[in-house]
Amino acid sequence: MSSRADRPQFDPRDPLGIDDEFTPEQLAVRDSVRALCRDHVQPHLADWFERGEFPQAAELARELGKLGVLGMHLEGYGCAGMSAVDYGIACEELEACDSGLRSLVSVQGSLAMFAIWRWGSEEHKQEWLPRMAAGEAIGCFGLTEPDHGSDPSSMRTVARRDGADWVLNGRKMWITNGSIASVAVVWAQTDEGVRGFVVPAGTPGFSAPEIKHKMSLRASVTSELVLDDVRLPADAVLPEVTGLRGPLSCLNEARYGIVWGSVGAGRSCLEAVVDYATTREQFGKPIGGFQLTQSKIADMAVRVQNGRLLALQLGKRKDAGKLLPQQVSFGKLDNVRGAMEVARSARTVLGANGISLEYPVIRHMNNLESVLTYEGTGEMHALTIGQAMTGLNAFR
Repeated sequence: MSSRADRPQFDPRDPLGIDDEFTPEQLAVRDSVRALCRDHVQPHLADWFERGEFPQAAELARELGKLGVLGMHLEGYGCAGMSAVDYGIACEELEACDSGLRSLVSVQGSLAMFAIWRWGSEEHKQEWLPRMAAGEAIGCFGLTEPDHGSDPSSMRTVARRDGADWVLNGRKMWITNGSIASVAVVWAQTDEGVRGFVVPAGTPGFSAPEIKHKMSLRASVTSELVLDDVRLPADAVLPEVTGLRGPLSCLNEARYGIVWGSVGAGRSCLEAVVDYATTREQFGKPIGGFQLTQSKIADMAVRVQNGRLLALQLGKRKDAGKLLPQQVSFGKLDNVRGAMEVARSARTVLGANGISLEYPVIRHMNNLESVLTYEGTGEMHALTIGQAMTGLNAFR
């Protein structure tokens, strides 16, 4: 029989002991990313968010590259070749800091780099992936359009052949990293179906004006992509895929990161509340000593820990080569929804302080409104799950 001294102690920051499931190397990934966020990002976040700027994005990309986080789940070409769980742990820490930071990494690694790594030519890979993994080149991913988000099959951006060249015309909207990107992966309609193109940012006719007046993801670069008679050589096309299978495979990679990242946002809100509730006094004692506050904290803790368990389960399936797109939809739908519930409850515990950028909660609340929508709205993921459960297509 073990003595009381031998029993594990309850940890309010890891109530279910989920960290015990991680290897020492995975915990080192967590600690390294957490330290980068603490030292390079968190001191500036409130100011960046208030100003609606991300002035150190390029510098942070290089720091993230040194850490091996960019494209960390890809093999070769300067990429770290780490596991899906490793990548998820990094995403949780990045979004616990800010959704905009995790978005930078997700778009870089799971969208732009993955598209080139999975569907590009050897020349594309050699030219771009080592620099992108190092953070020396930033990528963006052009799929969403002003009039077509959830229905990419109706995109209006077109690419036509002109001799040996391709000529692209169209617009893309809500593009993370667009204004600071060295390269864009742009998807367009062609006579052969949807094709992807590697577009260097300096190509004539290509521009990426930044989108202003956002109330969410304010510490993030969000842009429009404008393509006016952008002429590209024949080898600019991604040769290994035709049709929506190409962009949708990339989106599935990014959605997986959101499953973990949204847990980080919820966890950050919960930790802020626990710290606040044990020090803020009303009616002669800390507010954490009142039943209603403890009930909210308990509900938030259960939601965050359930989200971590779901993310870990999907990560293990991904590492085993068994993860299905419908399962990613489970994670994206429920973990984002759960993080939003946690953030809103956390704001009520903080009272008036809940709207202050001295605390992370209102920033996470606003950011999660974007996370809910991008990489597939809640409605799209609900219909994906519904179709998988019933065998009936309700999209049309």
